[in-house]
Amino acid sequence: MKALISLLAAAVALMAAPVFAHTGVEPHGHGLVAGLSHPLGGVDHLLAMIAVGVLAAQQGGRALWRVPAAFVAMMLVGAAVGMTGFALPHVELGIVGSVILLGLVIAGGARMPWGAAALMVGVLALFHGFAHGAEAPAMAAFASYAAGFAIATAALHGFGIALTLAVMNWVRSMGPAVIRIGGGAVALSGLALLAG
Repeated sequence: MKALISLLAAAVALMAAPVFAHTGVEPHGHGLVAGLSHPLGGVDHLLAMIAVGVLAAQQGGRALWRVPAAFVAMMLVGAAVGMTGFALPHVELGIVGSVILLGLVIAGGARMPWGAAALMVGVLALFHGFAHGAEAPAMAAFASYAAGFAIATAALHGFGIALTLAVMNWVRSMGPAVIRIGGGAVALSGLALLAG
């Protein structure tokens, strides 16, 4: 019960943060530090990237590392496209939609083949990566910037995995239910972001 209260409190606290990471008015710094900080700049990115780790741990087996790896790889592809100046409509809607979808999938608690989970998060990662690429510094700093946001993203996935495994060990028989309730809280947070 304490774990459920903690997860719900965290979800409420996150909803009080600024709604979107990408306002289009704040310039980002250069290189590795800018890349490391970019995914941490908005609750939409934080929720989605942590949720990918939770989903990977919930699925278990090969999904534990393949699902986060698929997200990071496709995010880099999306960043490369975003840096070209290509106009992708509704990027923010795709990012918030990823929060809602990931939350719903976690709340559903269904097992799926790791390939299906990797495909789903890979498609969602394109939106996150596109936003990173569209706000990238000059081409000379792009490699270090991309390395920064890839590292930060992988760390957030790792946090989601560690959180899920800790909850599963802490409350044992109630662990799967607590994780599913947490997924519902993530989906509700995404809906709140959408409404905001």
